[in-house]
Amino acid sequence: MPSLEEAQRVVLESVRPLGGETVPTPGALGRALAEDVAAPGDLPAFDNSAMDGYAVRAADAPAGATLPLSAYIPAGDAGSRVLPPATAAKILTGAPLPAGADAVVPVEVAEERGGTVTVIEAARPGANVRRRGEDVRAGEVVLRTGTAIGPPEISWLASSGRLAVRVVRRPRVAILSTGDELVAPGAALAPGQIHDSNGWALAAAATEAGAEAVPLGIARDDPAALRALLAEGLRSDALVTSAGVSAGDRDLVREVLGELGVTPVFWKVEMKPGRPTAFARRGETPVFSLPGNPVAALLAFEELVRPALLRMAGHRRVFRPAVAAILKDGVPRKPGRVTLVRVRLERRGGELTAWSAGRQDTGILRTLLDADGIAVVPGGEEDLAPGALVDVHVLRPLPGSLP
Repeated sequence: MPSLEEAQRVVLESVRPLGGETVPTPGALGRALAEDVAAPGDLPAFDNSAMDGYAVRAADAPAGATLPLSAYIPAGDAGSRVLPPATAAKILTGAPLPAGADAVVPVEVAEERGGTVTVIEAARPGANVRRRGEDVRAGEVVLRTGTAIGPPEISWLASSGRLAVRVVRRPRVAILSTGDELVAPGAALAPGQIHDSNGWALAAAATEAGAEAVPLGIARDDPAALRALLAEGLRSDALVTSAGVSAGDRDLVREVLGELGVTPVFWKVEMKPGRPTAFARRGETPVFSLPGNPVAALLAFEELVRPALLRMAGHRRVFRPAVAAILKDGVPRKPGRVTLVRVRLERRGGELTAWSAGRQDTGILRTLLDADGIAVVPGGEEDLAPGALVDVHVLRPLPGSLP
């Protein structure tokens, strides 16, 4: 039985990025690049003004100098103007700098009157000027394969005139719940039945990770029905099941997967909750079998499935942001087994504090609703005392508290 860290390593070594596809640049948000992207030209493409003001030769514009205005240069000007010596040109932000000018005096430190401008603060060479190529040079590789595309990347691609970009394909992830006790959400419950929350929750978790969820519904505890749905799920890029992998009489998932040619890698992980989490493969297709308990299923997804899906989608950063926090509460520990504790987070006096989000029983979903992160508590002979440092995987940002 691997440790959580070992299981994560094995899973990530077993998957690789999928093939690429070309998408319109605005639709690439959140995707990972499947290619390096080089600048097609200099950015900025020409020397231009960084402010509204007056283009001058710095040597002609000491404090108190009054210069005649020789031109007005708006943004979008053709950029063929020449600044005569001992003159100034009124210029707007982004407009091409006229030849001969080497500085821009901002409007805030100049006074324009009757076709002249008086310089209040001396101009310095290069002041308020954006030079051609100072941001990016033509041919320079700006975005590397695996870069996650966010608004800044979209901005640069647009500035470079890229209408489309090649990104890694989204993984298609089949989601299957198992168990005779399950019925679809919203259906009437007979005695002993429960609604299938895992199907929707795991599909949502896969979608949040950037994958395309393929819900398969509910498989009854019948080998033939289970085999048909598992076979369908194996046609996707990844398969995630919940329940049915323990040692009970009706825990059939492991056996049926074997019949379908799926090779087991591990069937349990030394973590709590989520110990009965299995990982297997058929060819390049990873198969994750998660516990049926909704809390354990989501925590196991967070620590094992989500990183794999992000790796398959081409991302380099596959784990949640991790922070070190000081425990306000003590945490029970078990030798050799990581404990995943749902915690609240708060920055107090420059220190990040973590405390239990509520009862840690795996049947208490409310605690996960209230959690800001998952404290990863290593195994040990003694309980972790209040005041100890612990690593926390951050689930949601805390406005004004976390960076």
